[in-house]
Amino acid sequence: MGIKRHHSLQEYSKDHYQALSLCLKIQKGFSKGVATERIKKYVDWFYNTHILEHFQLEEKYVFPILGSNHELIIKALDQHKLLLNLFTDTYNIENSLKEIQVQLKSHVRFEERILFNEIQSKANKEELEMIEKFHRVEKFQDNLSDVFWK
Repeated sequence: MGIKRHHSLQEYSKDHYQALSLCLKIQKGFSKGVATERIKKYVDWFYNTHILEHFQLEEKYVFPILGSNHELIIKALDQHKLLLNLFTDTYNIENSLKEIQVQLKSHVRFEERILFNEIQSKANKEELEMIEKFHRVEKFQDNLSDVFWK
């Protein structure tokens, strides 16, 4: 049983839940034979609307708690870089989408099970308040213009 997530990190965990949902949508799209372009359009929307800001907030406010030389932060930043490359790939789109589904799920699990627990155990009250301050609380609004995963 993991430690309870501190409320300052809960919005990041909600983002992670939506990222896992994206992975499932990609998987369902391919299993149903949906055209790659349709899946890519949704994934691009998700990337621009959610992933970019989430990564920026983590890198600016969450990761510095452990410092840029910490092995877990180096791993998380490497994963962010890999994922950004996959999301922006325009050459082998189908392969990149399938790889996003695998890598993003792995990344979320790493952050939720390992990295956030370490950050939570090392952060002081002021650092936790700073993390919370910059992540706006908003209910996830999905793009339902093409629900290919249904």
